[in-house]
Amino acid sequence: MATRKRFRLHLSSRTLVLGERTLVMGVLNVTPDSFSDGGKFLDVQSAVEGGFQLERAGADLLDIGGESTRPGAYPVDVQEELDRILPVLEGFRGKLKIPISVDTRKSEVAEAALRAGAEILNDVSALRTDMKLAEVARRHRAPLILMHMRGNPTDMQKRPFARDVMRDVIGGLRQGVARARKAGVAKSQILLDPGFGFGKSYAQNYELLARLPEIVALGFPVVTGTSRKSFVGRALANGKEPWPVEERLLGTAATVTAEILGGAHIIRVHDVAEMIQVARVASVIFASAGGRSRKRNG
Repeated sequence: MATRKRFRLHLSSRTLVLGERTLVMGVLNVTPDSFSDGGKFLDVQSAVEGGFQLERAGADLLDIGGESTRPGAYPVDVQEELDRILPVLEGFRGKLKIPISVDTRKSEVAEAALRAGAEILNDVSALRTDMKLAEVARRHRAPLILMHMRGNPTDMQKRPFARDVMRDVIGGLRQGVARARKAGVAKSQILLDPGFGFGKSYAQNYELLARLPEIVALGFPVVTGTSRKSFVGRALANGKEPWPVEERLLGTAATVTAEILGGAHIIRVHDVAEMIQVARVASVIFASAGGRSRKRNG
């Protein structure tokens, strides 16, 4: 059983306490091709209403992405990504009460998003794509989520998988932290995401899930995202054709429980209302099993 440390994350609008319980981050993809909900929130009005729905469902944070990072996806240019997310951020300004994270690998998008009301940056490449993104985080004193990905979305499931997934993930995350610290990002503003589904095999995703406490032991807040992913669909299929994305709710619930028992500070999900119920019960199990949070100054 993991021990979840407490952290204090400093946002421009508030201080967010991590570790007392696992927080729920709702996913809002404003893209035509994301694996789970591509096209659902492509127009601004639908996206804004979708964000408010996630807030009403109980999300603690909202993560907005304007570029798909599904397997096989190709990058979009800066202007297209900005055209997708900025109108949505403007629609939330002064109305959405929960903090907004923006999922981007581009420093220009990160800069514009923070100026438009986002408070957290989420880089799935852990600064391998654009080191200037760390400078943006430092200048705005914005928290920065660094995720492990082997390769890039275009080829991450085609290239050879690591022989030792834990060594690969831990080494990659440490390199990301080193890049962020070299750019002047405060250690207290860095969060880590092991990157479920990003360049890992079916078996490696489950090994990573079972050994999540080793990621927590690195000493940073941990963000996880297994929601509706293909390795969940394959397990549900029991050797047959993977279950469709829309039928992976209960499988996702099982992985969310494992994430919380493994010590995750934030879970990133699509089905907020349902996963909040899962999180509440899993949190009681976590506390009852002796995995209570430890205080830490931050």
